Amino acid sequence: MSVSLPEQAKTWIDEHEFATIATIQPDGQPQLSVVWVSYDGDDLLVSTVKGRRKHLNLERDPRVTVLVYPRGMPYTYVEVRGSATMTEEGGRELIDRLNDAYTGTGRYTADDGTDNVRVVVRITPDKVVLRA
Repeated sequence: MSVSLPEQAKTWIDEHEFATIATIQPDGQPQLSVVWVSYDGDDLLVSTVKGRRKHLNLERDPRVTVLVYPRGMPYTYVEVRGSATMTEEGGRELIDRLNDAYTGTGRYTADDGTDNVRVVVRITPDKVVLRA
């Protein structure tokens, strides 16, 4: 059963605050990455590349936690725990949209000339903790 993403969390995401995503390594240890994030309704959206650690971890175990907090107020945050689904559809469009939102430079060019396949990670919240 999914839960709602609080409006405060959406505000922070709209302000392009960075997020940290936690996935589970094969040995059970957490793996953390700083990511750009957006949302679609109550789901969070993150981009990754097929075959990278996040992608491999989520293929094996879809449980995930995302933490978003404002740069100037690190003791306020939203923690979103849930499960991830992934698709290649829309992967290029998502990274371009995130790149433009976070850097203002339009198209994400770091993948140009590579064989990287972009993946949309959709995180459906099961539990949300807001400290505002």
